[in-house]
Amino acid sequence: MNSSVLVDLKKIVSEEHLLVDAPMKEYTTFKTGGPAAVLVNIYGLNELSAVVRLLKEKQVPYTLVGNGSNLLVSDKGYDGVVIRLRGSFDGFTAKGNVIESGAGATLSRLCSFAAQEGLSGLEFAYGIPGTVGGALVMNAGAYDGEIAGVVSSVTLMDPEGKIKTVSGKEMNFSYRDSLLKHEDYIAVAAEFTLTKGKIEDIQFKMQDFLGRRKSKQPLEYPSAGSTFKRPEGFFAGKLIEDAGLAGRFVGGACVSKKHCGFIVNDGGASSEDISNLMKIVQDEVFAKFGVMLEPEVIKLGNF
Repeated sequence: MNSSVLVDLKKIVSEEHLLVDAPMKEYTTFKTGGPAAVLVNIYGLNELSAVVRLLKEKQVPYTLVGNGSNLLVSDKGYDGVVIRLRGSFDGFTAKGNVIESGAGATLSRLCSFAAQEGLSGLEFAYGIPGTVGGALVMNAGAYDGEIAGVVSSVTLMDPEGKIKTVSGKEMNFSYRDSLLKHEDYIAVAAEFTLTKGKIEDIQFKMQDFLGRRKSKQPLEYPSAGSTFKRPEGFFAGKLIEDAGLAGRFVGGACVSKKHCGFIVNDGGASSEDISNLMKIVQDEVFAKFGVMLEPEVIKLGNF
């Protein structure tokens, strides 16, 4: 990346909020990946707008990274700018049965805040290791709930740094998909319309879902959660298990025996190991069942 871009970034963002050659293994739940040219922590809308306009003008690639919980970064790294939303993007407000959340907040904190306010509807998301922004991109879901069912509006920033608000319907949510996967917008905040409930009932449900996750998922290993989307009429994990792939290794990457829908970093895995194992799983499941598994994991950089 051109060094002049870094100079220009330092005119917008405090130098302490910029990191050159950022080791992406520290910013993803897979714990793999090479360095990003620059990582910038953004603390306000004006900063974000100025940075986005600069990068567009200089034709520098950039990407938003929340908790890195659905991301596989190339071992070669990423020759662009990674943006993380902090500060004012990390808070909540509640009015009646509506919560407004910044896109940088974690889902678990949002769920806990909703419970404290006696608002039900987000329990399914408790324990999903991502941010609100990431959840909006992916239409995150679990246990028969998904973000689309509770989002009433989303505040977006376009590549010119301008703000607009769209309805939940206008987000074009579908299974693990949304407007944000297809249009060049950044989600900066969202409103969630929930229902009143008893705090103890909401907290009980959250803990129940969290307990199910811990008992059924290999949370003790670095991973990106479910590696593949659920094919229509099937379950990815069951197909992978029935294909005899439980425990299959490539380098330090492994198909979890606890839940075959997860590829985990069993220790020392590279991103290439994980990518190659994903391809093996896709090929063998397709050969046995004629079903092509579509990755839920997003790849960043060159593989």
